[in-house]
Amino acid sequence: MKHTKGILLLMLGIFLWSGVALAQPKLTIPESIFDFGYVPQNSKISHAFWLHSTGTEDLKILSVKPG
Repeated sequence: MKHTKGILLLMLGIFLWSGVALAQPKLTIPESIFDFGYVPQNSKISHAFWLHSTGTEDLKILSVKPG
């Protein structure tokens, strides 16, 4: 009987943990690389990247560090 309760508690814990893992916010960047090709010296160029939050929780962006 003790083993049955332990197994049921373990299964309940796994079930609850998997639900929490699926609810986590996730950042998706469809186009993470862009090739500008040849760029003459001293030119100003730019490109916009779209960011999508695909999780069910709110995605909080606390810091951005361009590379």
